[in-house]
Amino acid sequence: MIAPARTERLDRLARPEPHPALSRLQDRRLLRTLSYIDGKWTGAPDGRTFPVTDPADGTAIAEVAALGAAAAARAVDAAHRAFAPWKSLLPQQRADILRRWHALMLSATEDLALLMTIEQGKPLAESRGEIAYAASFIAYYAEEALRVNVEGVTSHLPGAQMSLTREPVGVAALLTPWNFPSAMLTRKAAAALAAGCTIVSHPSSHTPLSALALAELAERAGMPAGVFNVVTGAPAPIAETFCADLRVRAVSFTGSTDIGRMVARNAASSLKRVVMELGGHAPLIVFEDADLARAVEIALDAKFATSGQDCLAANRIYVQRPLYARFCTAFAERAAQLRVGKGLDEGTEIGPLMHAGAVAKARAQIDDALGRGARRLTPERSVPGPLFLAPLVLADVPEEALIMREETFAPIAALAPFDSEEEVIARANASEYGLVAYVVTRDGARAARMAQALDYGMVAINRVKITGAPIPFGGMKQSGLGREGSRHGLEAFTDLKYVCLDLS
Repeated sequence: MIAPARTERLDRLARPEPHPALSRLQDRRLLRTLSYIDGKWTGAPDGRTFPVTDPADGTAIAEVAALGAAAAARAVDAAHRAFAPWKSLLPQQRADILRRWHALMLSATEDLALLMTIEQGKPLAESRGEIAYAASFIAYYAEEALRVNVEGVTSHLPGAQMSLTREPVGVAALLTPWNFPSAMLTRKAAAALAAGCTIVSHPSSHTPLSALALAELAERAGMPAGVFNVVTGAPAPIAETFCADLRVRAVSFTGSTDIGRMVARNAASSLKRVVMELGGHAPLIVFEDADLARAVEIALDAKFATSGQDCLAANRIYVQRPLYARFCTAFAERAAQLRVGKGLDEGTEIGPLMHAGAVAKARAQIDDALGRGARRLTPERSVPGPLFLAPLVLADVPEEALIMREETFAPIAALAPFDSEEEVIARANASEYGLVAYVVTRDGARAARMAQALDYGMVAINRVKITGAPIPFGGMKQSGLGREGSRHGLEAFTDLKYVCLDLS
């Protein structure tokens, strides 16, 4: 039987916090500061917490429970106990719970977006967009739950009937990043839950409030105890516990390639199914036949969304030489007009970076590029705080510059000219990453050639927005393993079972 939503208790409510924006919350129960394990809001036995602050100004938002390996093990225990009854539900029953979760998310859009903006920093309009995007995965997989069907096999043996079924693997561990704290959780969780798996998850300690709010809504949707668990605290002991436990059969991680390698090594000890959505270093290639105004807008969107803190961000912008000078001028003018400010301020387009380390890395890339002969095209301007960077456009950036070789999580655009199609293909592919590439051209045959030649899991032609629930998101080379979204997103959470029935 599907468990009803459990009743609220005052001792589970988050304590009032000083951040002034919290007064705008319509539903205070969405502000959670405890982990969610086995249907219970759980603090650390010793009362340990860690602070969550607004990157825009450092204002305290909440003190969140700092749990560790013991709590992670309890979460696995709970998910393991809940697996058999969750798996045995009819797909329609699991789908009904997902649909209720989806509806609750949409009805709470303003509160969820507010929490995301104050803990992550992105402009409020972008946060609203992420909530809609995150909810779309739940709606999509509610339908896919009904289509994990039996597949017939034409028998090669006399007197035998053969079939294939997909079975949920068991407990799935989800490790999610801070730049898309809601969407990266629902993209993984909705697929795993639809397949019949139960979940233990760990959100980034920079942005745990979004995940905890989703746990609150999942409980209201009727998610049975133990099916959906969120463990907050230092990442290493929690992730290592998940990876070491034999009952955890799949690990899905989104984050940097370096951390992804560590997670994969830990998961390999117990031969877990692994899905990795890792770093990107996207090239954006503008050919001389492109419409200039359109190309500039595409480049702006591809570079500066989420203040450049996006694995899909266009890090290297190559422009064919006949168009290069005009593109540099027009692009720099538009970048200089982007409004920098706190995420809650009206009209903000560029928010703060997540932490001081990101700012330091960005400044090192800027200094390196300028030291190698790059030209600065945008003026210096004042910013609201230490974690802000004004959009910066660099021209004539050489291939050996750090910014042309490393992932850039900042509003810095690196421009360089190219001459031939063959040359730019070689330069674009000369990277360990292979997540997404962008091409702007009005030549249809060239577009087809580029799509075939670029070593990237996703290629966007004459547009930026290409992701969504129906598409398989993922990359090649060091950008990851497996795919998320689409029907292919179920593969990591299911095993193929072959049944051969003797008919004699």
